[in-house]
Amino acid sequence: MTSSSSSSVPRLVVAAPSSGSGKTTVATGLMAALTARGLAVSPHKVGPDYIDPGYHTLATGRTGRNLDAYLCGPELVGPLFLHGARGCDIAVVEGVMGLYDGAAGEGELASTAQVAKLLRAPVVLVVDASSQSRSVAALVHGFASWDPEVRVGGVILNKVGSDRHEALLREALESAGVPVLGVLRRAAQVETPSRHLGLVPVAERGSRAVEAVAAMAAQVAAGCDLEALVALARGAGALSCAAWAAGEVLDSSPPPPLPVPLPGAAGRGVRVAVAGGAAFTFSYAEHSELLAAAGAEVVGFDPLRDEELPEGTTGLVIGGGFPEVYAAELSANEGLRESVAQLALSGAPVAAECAGLLYLCRELDGLPMCGVLDASARMSERLTLGYRDAVAVTDSALAVAGTRMRGHEFHRTVVEPGAGAAPAWGMRAPERRVEGFVERGVHASYLHTHWASEPGVARRFVERCRTS
Repeated sequence: MTSSSSSSVPRLVVAAPSSGSGKTTVATGLMAALTARGLAVSPHKVGPDYIDPGYHTLATGRTGRNLDAYLCGPELVGPLFLHGARGCDIAVVEGVMGLYDGAAGEGELASTAQVAKLLRAPVVLVVDASSQSRSVAALVHGFASWDPEVRVGGVILNKVGSDRHEALLREALESAGVPVLGVLRRAAQVETPSRHLGLVPVAERGSRAVEAVAAMAAQVAAGCDLEALVALARGAGALSCAAWAAGEVLDSSPPPPLPVPLPGAAGRGVRVAVAGGAAFTFSYAEHSELLAAAGAEVVGFDPLRDEELPEGTTGLVIGGGFPEVYAAELSANEGLRESVAQLALSGAPVAAECAGLLYLCRELDGLPMCGVLDASARMSERLTLGYRDAVAVTDSALAVAGTRMRGHEFHRTVVEPGAGAAPAWGMRAPERRVEGFVERGVHASYLHTHWASEPGVARRFVERCRTS
């Protein structure tokens, strides 16, 4: 297969009736199996999830990208997809939750079904068949007929117990009119470990993650009809939108109001350090692309290993991850903690989300952190999870007060106090409250945002780096 134009790249969506059915195993395995056949595979994930795209990246050698109609708006799903799919032979999109599950109280918004419709892509339904036989036909028929705009083009039966079980399932599905494109048996080696926020990220598992992805690829290649899946993907409709491009969206967006530069600061080069490594794995690729398009040199660093910020750092981005798992190691790296504190105290722009917020606190579970914020953080039994409708409360390095953005919270920690004297965000839904901290050039909050929805955020941040 040769590379198609991005608007007509073959594509399919891997969905399921519910979470836990095996979407990640099938989607990741399919990506890896097709890559092993010499295809350039574009990997995507519906929703705000940061962890699954790491496995997708490992499977394909290409950056896993998210497609979230709540965070970015339905109008950006197609353009962001085409951006990721440039130069690819085929695209595989892993769904989220059940096929028709979306943002709470928002109908189909942010559901896998909505994304499939926006992409004009056929759906492959992964069904956990471990506790059913003939009933599978009723289940598949219901999902295939619920929304006539969603085209369920095939079924992959997962966790099938025996040849006899498979025969019963195939016989039942003959009446549903949806072809069986694969049958997978129970296999312990493809399972990936989980903890309090889901799967353990690739960055923490090293060779074990590589082995797991290889096992997924072998299972999918042996149990699925790859030729039929590729043929189904070729039936996706062409998209009429243009691919998203960081430079173009910055050129077309109005410049953000900016402060008067400090003497001698205007026009200097910008070097933005972006935290990574095992403790800070949550980031959207578009953030770094927007920073670079705005004129910044983007440099990665690992807070678990590097003892100081990259030389010449003028701005800092610390995304999400698992600092609570690595609190002792982060605390022991006193040199970097001091380097971060000095940068923040200088007034340089610092954007911190969730894990980044914890790292900037005075302490995390009693262990010293950077001490940039007069707040303490600790693990909690309560999971905070969900989409948020927010508005910027305070002018900051990211946004002017009044800027509306949608975000996502996902954590089992508590920061006390939950907001500073100048809060970062006012939450409009599902509950009204203020949250986060704006101090000097620091913007720190639990809220994960996707800058593609508001590209001026990246330009404002870079200009603040240039003028601070």
